[in-house]
Amino acid sequence: MAITTAVPPAFTGAHADKPGLFQAADGGTLFLDEVAELPLHMQVKLLRVIQEKAVKPIGAQREVAVDVRVLSATHKNLAQLVQDGSFRQDLYYRLNVIELRMPSLRERMEDIPSLVAAILKKLCGDAIPQISTVALQSLAAYPFPGNVRELENILERATALCSGAAIEADDLQLAPDEM
Repeated sequence: MAITTAVPPAFTGAHADKPGLFQAADGGTLFLDEVAELPLHMQVKLLRVIQEKAVKPIGAQREVAVDVRVLSATHKNLAQLVQDGSFRQDLYYRLNVIELRMPSLRERMEDIPSLVAAILKKLCGDAIPQISTVALQSLAAYPFPGNVRELENILERATALCSGAAIEADDLQLAPDEM
């Protein structure tokens, strides 16, 4: 007679084995957005995975080797955070192999028309709404503290609220004191 026991899930909602992010990215690339926001205890865990090239899945007895290229992004100055003690220096050096600085949207306002077209295509598919010249000028005058994500949100809201044939400046709902 075989005796079986039910093993409870390792966490609420765990009903089946599912690979973690590093296992799913094995042999490829894992993108970590806003890496500066990681709490120190998670920075330690990330550093260990990068150094050891292995993870221990929840409930597993052994580590699993992973071959992952890690790309990370942040809008914060990691070198300054290292000096302030809120980001681990060893993790900073592991992540900072090749640094690419992406200028903020306010530093490349000439990209707004092409970004608007791409975002509207993503939001609306083939039924891309027109955007008035005045609306584009309003976007060009806006400082975009939230960068491209804010532009996406502004356009998503505008497409939902637009009642005419084209998105107008009023549809954008830009704060006049920020323009």
